[in-house]
Amino acid sequence: MAKIGFIGLGNMGGGMAANLAKAGHEVHAFDLSGEALARAGEAGCHPVSDAAEAIRGMEVVVTMLPAGEHVRKVYEYEIVMTASPGTLVIDCSTIDVGSAEDVATMSDAKGLIPVDAPVSGGIAAANGGTLTFMVGGSKEGFKRAEPILSDMGKAVIHAGSNGAGQAAKICNNMLLGSTMAATCETFVLAKKLGLDLQNFYDISSKASGQSWSMTSYCPVPGVGPQSPADNGYEGGFAAALMLKDMRLAMEAAQASGADVPMGERATAIYEAFVEADSQGLDFSAIIKALEDS
Repeated sequence: MAKIGFIGLGNMGGGMAANLAKAGHEVHAFDLSGEALARAGEAGCHPVSDAAEAIRGMEVVVTMLPAGEHVRKVYEYEIVMTASPGTLVIDCSTIDVGSAEDVATMSDAKGLIPVDAPVSGGIAAANGGTLTFMVGGSKEGFKRAEPILSDMGKAVIHAGSNGAGQAAKICNNMLLGSTMAATCETFVLAKKLGLDLQNFYDISSKASGQSWSMTSYCPVPGVGPQSPADNGYEGGFAAALMLKDMRLAMEAAQASGADVPMGERATAIYEAFVEADSQGLDFSAIIKALEDS
């Protein structure tokens, strides 16, 4: 078992830190939210008063933060200043590839072992320990990170060198955002054509139109497995977060010269939805906007 510092106890990080503690690790947890710290303490973590205290003397430091600017700041002013050489530093945030590469360079210069390991699966998977991790880093970094990440997930996959984890996450979420938009459009069309939506689900989920967005996260209430659609589109992956990931994909596409017309259109759909004060709803709730248009 390892001594782990965990920084960022939000909707995802809280469950992840709790699962590390449940697995027997000594988890020193920090967040700016007092409520998040209290929950971490109840889950078996050791709440600490600042980031440096969560880093000092740890074998592993895990960060789960909102954006690249936050990750850069924590690495520059806290982690590289406080962590001992040889410390494994794992960033599980979803950020741009450039920021992931920059904090890896920063870490290497201080003798740390950097790994970027963004996640797929959402809040339920974070709480249940069934996340998928896409890992960027050296072979040594991946070897050390794999058992730690396995205590929070069902799949840990080495994507390549530093930054490759973020690249894989960006591509994955562009695909997810695009297929969800298409799934929502399809159910709206099916309804307008007079099809029974449960019957259509039964057909398409077993035919060539099948996708994760349909069979695991159906945007129609009462159809398919339990999903945020059955809870008023609350408690899932917020549309604002999907928009953030889609924009990261668009930035990456522009920087690499990739042509992504479907991704561009899906991004525009999420932008319009979020601008209509629906940012807190699950990203599958765009079906409501399509029905009303």
